[in-house]
Amino acid sequence: MKFSLLTLVFVVLVQGCAGQSQLIEDRLETVVTEDLRYYLYFPENYKSKVDEKFPLLLFLHGGGEAGVDSLGILKENGPPKLIAQGKQFPFLILAPQNPHKKKWWNTTSVVQLLDTIIENNRVDKTRIYLTGLSRGGGAAWELAVQYPDKFAAMAVVCGMAPLPYAAWIDKNMPIWVFHGEDDKSIPFSESENMVNKLNGMGYDVKFTRYPGVGHNSWVKAYDTEELYEWFVRQKRKD
Repeated sequence: MKFSLLTLVFVVLVQGCAGQSQLIEDRLETVVTEDLRYYLYFPENYKSKVDEKFPLLLFLHGGGEAGVDSLGILKENGPPKLIAQGKQFPFLILAPQNPHKKKWWNTTSVVQLLDTIIENNRVDKTRIYLTGLSRGGGAAWELAVQYPDKFAAMAVVCGMAPLPYAAWIDKNMPIWVFHGEDDKSIPFSESENMVNKLNGMGYDVKFTRYPGVGHNSWVKAYDTEELYEWFVRQKRKD
């Protein structure tokens, strides 16, 4: 599925013939296209409960699954791995693949995909959940900032967390953060500092720290059954 975006307005500084600077205003419409492949999981009772709307969990993978010419690699971690092992979830799960090995998630395109899935399926818009690990965890923080009214709850696993994001996140959205204390790829302090910042600002934040665990804290995090029970209890209070 391909998504197009953005329109930009910019100004250009040029040197005039007489040696004087000129500030010229202009406009250029640019188009960026993303080809997002994805898995979409439906709960076992989705077809039978035709009058019911279901929650949806958006899962964003880490860098190891990005830019790989196989969607099957998503089954190596997180909820897609658990689904492949036979686990049943009470909500839809959308798991897109970042097509770029060395680039960050294009969060604008991800939300375009998410909105398309929501509009074409029986999804409860007040119960959209967000989670991501590593690079996908960083993207989850970014999505919470860019779309503060969209998600009912967010769980971030070992993601980079710029502290200025804290002031932009919806205070009504519960957050659960997981991180291994011995993480050498994304320091534990990324999550610890963000959690401390959010707590100091009165946010509802849970923090699970794993002593002796490195970067792959997502193994323990996504095996936590309480996480999914916590998700389904959340609903936007708008």
